Amino acid sequence: MKIINAKLLKSYVGKTALVRIDLNIDEKTDEGLFRLQSVLPTLSLLIKNNVRIILVSHKGRPTKTEKKLSLKPFAEIFEDALGTSIDFIPSLEFDVITKKLETSDSQIVLLENIRFLKGEEENDESLAKQLASLGHLYINDAFAVSHRAHASVASLPKFLPSYAGLCLAKEIKSLTLKKKPAHPFILIVGGAKVSDKLPIVQKFEKSISTVLLGGGAANTVLASEGIPMGKSLYEKDAIPSIKKYTFSSIIETPVDVAEAKGRILDIGPKTTKLYTALIKEAGTIVWSGPMGKFEGKGFEKGTKAIWKAVVEKATRDSSVKIIVGGGETIASLALLPKSMRLLPENVFLSTGGGAMLEFLSGKKLPGIKALK
Repeated sequence: MKIINAKLLKSYVGKTALVRIDLNIDEKTDEGLFRLQSVLPTLSLLIKNNVRIILVSHKGRPTKTEKKLSLKPFAEIFEDALGTSIDFIPSLEFDVITKKLETSDSQIVLLENIRFLKGEEENDESLAKQLASLGHLYINDAFAVSHRAHASVASLPKFLPSYAGLCLAKEIKSLTLKKKPAHPFILIVGGAKVSDKLPIVQKFEKSISTVLLGGGAANTVLASEGIPMGKSLYEKDAIPSIKKYTFSSIIETPVDVAEAKGRILDIGPKTTKLYTALIKEAGTIVWSGPMGKFEGKGFEKGTKAIWKAVVEKATRDSSVKIIVGGGETIASLALLPKSMRLLPENVFLSTGGGAMLEFLSGKKLPGIKALK
């Protein structure tokens, strides 16, 4: 896999690059801003080396053209961020796109939501060929969608010289763990599901020291132990697959919880104290999923405490490797005061949720595999 760089771009001066990014975000949130900023280094590098840019992205899971899922608002956002004019092309008819490219003076062009075309999610090679006809090289800088075998991710690289963008390359480097990560190796698992995190536990089963559970993930394991969950969120269908770990010595489930109206909505103070003590001794930390319904007033305490413990650990010990990912987990960083949100260098925030989990579990991501 080749990573885009200034030396390589000398061959593409005056040419056009198709750059796959991920705009499946709410640009008004901290998590959305984080995702937007992550692709700016690649775009700035292309601008500096006089390479024209066609931005290709998606938003949501549309079944038809939906105005609320249009990428048009991002044109102005990128104009402000990059200090250059951007042309937005509202049509996905390729003859219209071609004519617009011929008449536009802008160095950057943003295409409409590529998922408005049926062939995108079907990984249609004919669509990939049409996209390839618009440019001279392809750059994948959308790690968050690289686990999807879609036309603009997995098939498009077949038809153009293809490279990893700077964000994608950083993700791969930062998420590559040693076969034997530094101990204690702590895996923090929260969020709604435990099933999508289970493959990481399976891969590092012999290396993980402790798995700290919260949210729906903890509820599912507690349910597998025979504890009634009432109206609490949990994955009933996942219980058979996690039975192996129900009473495992590496699994830590909450010893107390915060509840409301028969629903478990956060870990309790005793659990928080236990989890933070384990985090203080960690050599490697991987975290995916908040500890509870952190958006609800009174149920943010567990997630906030975990964030505080992680940041303090990273600040005290520069040798510890910490990986945090998932949209909700990144969004919950806003629980911390601004002075703590400027994270130490040894804390890596992944732009991917599902992609991060699949990469860490050892799966070959279609978008990355295609670049090789």
